[in-house]
Amino acid sequence: MESIDRPTIQRSAIDLVEEVKLRAPQGAAEKLAHYGGAEVAAALLKLSPGFTQDVLTYLPAEARERALAAAPLEIARQWQRNALYEEGTIGRMMEPLYAAFPPQATVGEAIEALHELVKHAFITYIYVVDADERLLGIVTMRDLLFNDHTRALRDVMLTEVFALHAPTPLDEAMKKVLDRHYPVYPVVDAENRIRGLVRGQSMFEARAFDIAAQPGSMVGVEKEERMGTPWQRSLVMRHPWLQLNLLTAFLAAAVVGIFQDTIDRLVILALFLPVLAGQSGNTGCQALAVTLRGMTIGELKPGFARALISKEAYLGLLNGAGVGLVAAIGMFVTASSQNSAHPFLLAFVVFMAMVGSCVASGLSGAMVPLTLKRLGFDPATASSIFLTTATDVVSMGMLLGLAALMVR
Repeated sequence: MESIDRPTIQRSAIDLVEEVKLRAPQGAAEKLAHYGGAEVAAALLKLSPGFTQDVLTYLPAEARERALAAAPLEIARQWQRNALYEEGTIGRMMEPLYAAFPPQATVGEAIEALHELVKHAFITYIYVVDADERLLGIVTMRDLLFNDHTRALRDVMLTEVFALHAPTPLDEAMKKVLDRHYPVYPVVDAENRIRGLVRGQSMFEARAFDIAAQPGSMVGVEKEERMGTPWQRSLVMRHPWLQLNLLTAFLAAAVVGIFQDTIDRLVILALFLPVLAGQSGNTGCQALAVTLRGMTIGELKPGFARALISKEAYLGLLNGAGVGLVAAIGMFVTASSQNSAHPFLLAFVVFMAMVGSCVASGLSGAMVPLTLKRLGFDPATASSIFLTTATDVVSMGMLLGLAALMVR
């Protein structure tokens, strides 16, 4: 039988992990489903805890059981425990707790146990728990090393312990740890029983991915899509949003169609339709970016939405007046050069339409994500598509509508 050297096997395992990292959880599960339990478990151990849990969710039951059976006992138990919590919560990101000791254990006993534990786990703190696994305190490595070996852990532990609750959503947990910067946090349930640990690095990595996925979500690219996602699945995820975008574009086209007679009479207006749409769209995108950023980092407090909407409307008014004046001058010069009968009136129409559309786009930029969040959706989901529709319809409608009413 032909032999395969160990470096080749290791290289193959590394390639598998790297390929899995480039995929969304469902795609990663599809890739791993055909491998043996030991290979699946080895690959999952190289992934972040939250991503590992998502992959396990998508794995077929038989493949998942193979992986659990091949994984180290403590890891397998933690994976099963994490599966009890909802997606996006801290409970899905937990790692096993190895360094847990009763309060009566001595410093010397803990140090002796650590000699074995550190061979297969990265230990940062010692956790002191009672018989029911309730968290009583922690012992830092400094306190462990510089105390008498005969002292009980209860006498050297820190009793005021900051802990995260397993059902807490990641974004709320990030707000709580923002000014703490601990390397690892204990995770407890409602009865203060310790369920596992979550590393600050894992939390920040998960949050960084959510933030990085925001620009894609705004234009209909699903958060699950990665560079390694097969084109067939990318097509399935992207195409429905493009159809929605086409439908909303028809709304803007319908507005133009309503005022077809006005355009036929004042062809010069067609030159300024993209100008208004572009300016108002950019104004709305600015408001949208600020609103989403405020939601992401926790600046948007309860009751602050009305103040945010008022601010964006006021900024839209001021910005609209500024760019509207320049656009009005442009219309006056263009209309005069074409010997139009109403250059001043057309310039005034452009000015008013620009001001009105910028106010509306500022309002839309703030209200679209707020509305999506209130309806239970991710505020970034296709927000740019909805915003573009609103700004196009309003800007074109205002320009053509005002022209139809005022220019005879």
